[in-house]
Amino acid sequence: MRTDHQTAIFDIIKRKTEGKDSLGNVVGDVLSISPDAVYRRYRGETQLTIFELEKLCKHFEISLDNLFELNKNTVLFDFAPLEEYEFSMASYLENILSGLKLIKAQKNPNLIITVSNIPLLQLLNFPHLVRFKLYFWAKTHLQLEEFKGKPFGYEKFNEETFAIGQEVLRIYNTIPSKEIYDATFLRGFVREVYYYFHAQHFTDPNYALYILELLERFVDHLQAQAEVGKKFTFGNEPPANGNEFEMYHNETMNGNGATLYKTDDFKGLYITHNLLNYLHTKDKVYYEDSLNVMNKQMANSSMISAVNEKERNSYFFQVKTMINNIKKKMELELSEE
Repeated sequence: MRTDHQTAIFDIIKRKTEGKDSLGNVVGDVLSISPDAVYRRYRGETQLTIFELEKLCKHFEISLDNLFELNKNTVLFDFAPLEEYEFSMASYLENILSGLKLIKAQKNPNLIITVSNIPLLQLLNFPHLVRFKLYFWAKTHLQLEEFKGKPFGYEKFNEETFAIGQEVLRIYNTIPSKEIYDATFLRGFVREVYYYFHAQHFTDPNYALYILELLERFVDHLQAQAEVGKKFTFGNEPPANGNEFEMYHNETMNGNGATLYKTDDFKGLYITHNLLNYLHTKDKVYYEDSLNVMNKQMANSSMISAVNEKERNSYFFQVKTMINNIKKKMELELSEE
């Protein structure tokens, strides 16, 4: 095995362990060798055996195909199969938090995001909206047994879930991002609220109206961030430095939701699948191909953060009008009962 590949394996292990223990201890425990023997391998003085390589790849979930770039027409993704862990809103947000922490721990991280219907990270400014979105996914699409026959009622996240969500939002806000929004923004979310309202899946139909009121506040907050070109938590003032936010309006359609990240040392991509689950890859060829597409999308879109006030106001007016029209329709239906 070439030394540069061996070094790359140790670099991946260091990143995955986040410095919580020394490399000598972590790798030594897996291979049952001394820390000195680990560091000889780390320095390239001793080559990893095929059996040691197998152990490390299995333990730290390292893809050799991806590392050696064996097939440029094949892309390897990792994801968390929903049937393999007990779904909860806390566990879902914890997985997002783990990914963001790894990105934030690197030098000069930045994100490019194409938004498909909802920007979940931004939505964390309003936990009730996130709770509805995850509840709808679990009950209607995943059809989890614990949600069967259970209507959606006014309830706050428990303290643990709320704290995880706020930490996700805090880290996301500190990473500069370029984000592309299109004409489908929030339309699916509003249809889901209206569907639950009509299907009588709310314990109180007035709570459906409250959800849409919160959604209008969310749109106002997103617009406020776009105006200053800074991300900040709802209820706070925008920071003087950092938290850069470039928002783009794509007049056609984004197609799918994707989050591309880049640091001084690492590149990767998350793609939304099965509605709210995520696929993740660090495949270099796929990353560059996706970056090329995203750059073209931005080139064909209009930047509406900090500049282009007229188009920015027009875009947000259309979104708020769409929400308000459905809200008025629900209010009329309630008054006729």
